[in-house]
Amino acid sequence: MKLICLISGGIDSPVAAYIMNKAGADIVILHMDNRPFADDMAIEKVKKIAERLRTVTGGEVPLYSAPHGISQERISKTCDTNYQCVLCKRVMLRTAQGLAEKLGCSGVVMGDSLGQVASQTLKNIRYVSHGLNIPVLRPLIGFDKIEIEAISKEIGMFDLSIIKSKGCLVVPSRPITEADPKKRQRFDEAANVSELVTNAVNNTVRIS
Repeated sequence: MKLICLISGGIDSPVAAYIMNKAGADIVILHMDNRPFADDMAIEKVKKIAERLRTVTGGEVPLYSAPHGISQERISKTCDTNYQCVLCKRVMLRTAQGLAEKLGCSGVVMGDSLGQVASQTLKNIRYVSHGLNIPVLRPLIGFDKIEIEAISKEIGMFDLSIIKSKGCLVVPSRPITEADPKKRQRFDEAANVSELVTNAVNNTVRIS
């Protein structure tokens, strides 16, 4: 079993990758490169995280990077501001699905923990996952932050995950917590999500 794991550089997603490896999966990392809406440190962090995952899992753990800045910019200009995060995740998941098809992966892993942030409410999880034809695994869905941090510290990942970087510079001040499914098609068409995903998949490169 080979799985694509979306890793942002935060605490949760590396733990999700580790747990799925313990369950028997070979992990492939996909990082969505947010530049220019993030700094170069985000890339350096995820490289360090990938190296640590190789150490604790004993696996190859290849790291791929897909351009995401153009998607973030398009979403910000064509859709309601408070939908930025859920549409961002829709593009990320569909990009991961496209890469999974290329690499022969059978599922996508995310570090979602139910209700931890706005994009991880039950309605928003349903919104971002709509239309996918690949399983999305969320091994941390019922974990709280303390439990996730404990595992991160146990595997020597925590100090890497909290290295300071600018993070995402297009996060809205009031992100939607209950996305309206009736707006999904309208926003997908306004941002031309299919085109964004095709561009991201076609320009994905292995970086370590």
